[in-house]
Amino acid sequence: MSDEGHIPPVAGDTGAAEPTRGIDLARAALTQARAQARTRYDHRQDQDRARRGLKRSGSGPDDRDPQPLRQIMGRLVSERGWQTPAAVHGVLQRWPEIVGPALAANCRPERFEDGELVVRAESDNYATQLRWLAPKLLARLNQELGDGTVTYIRVLGPAQERRRGAWRAQP
Repeated sequence: MSDEGHIPPVAGDTGAAEPTRGIDLARAALTQARAQARTRYDHRQDQDRARRGLKRSGSGPDDRDPQPLRQIMGRLVSERGWQTPAAVHGVLQRWPEIVGPALAANCRPERFEDGELVVRAESDNYATQLRWLAPKLLARLNQELGDGTVTYIRVLGPAQERRRGAWRAQP
């Protein structure tokens, strides 16, 4: 008897002495081919996920689901190191609450850089008052922002327009 048409026993086969033929042979070959294809497909999918850094999604929430804007912005601010500028901006938006409405109407913060807050007053009187209140204002800002965030408050007087030749006598 020749070995033509004889397939070795499939895994899980009892090892019967009778060779498998006909429809049983086709079923065994199909089952084996499906198992190999599934293994190759799963392996290829795992490689693709590992290369792209994706994980298998389940019924629970994951990073690909829609996220609340507050959570996304919080993550963006912390990743970029914008905590201090964002906090300072938030406090400066509440400037009237911090310094009072009368002073806020005549003095406005211009910029914040390297721990220095620059405030411009509309008149010399308000600039003097703000300089006098600077230690209390510094303490209040650092209380809200964290110690050492604002280290110096520079108060500028009113911006004066300079005219060329204003010192000369007009004809």
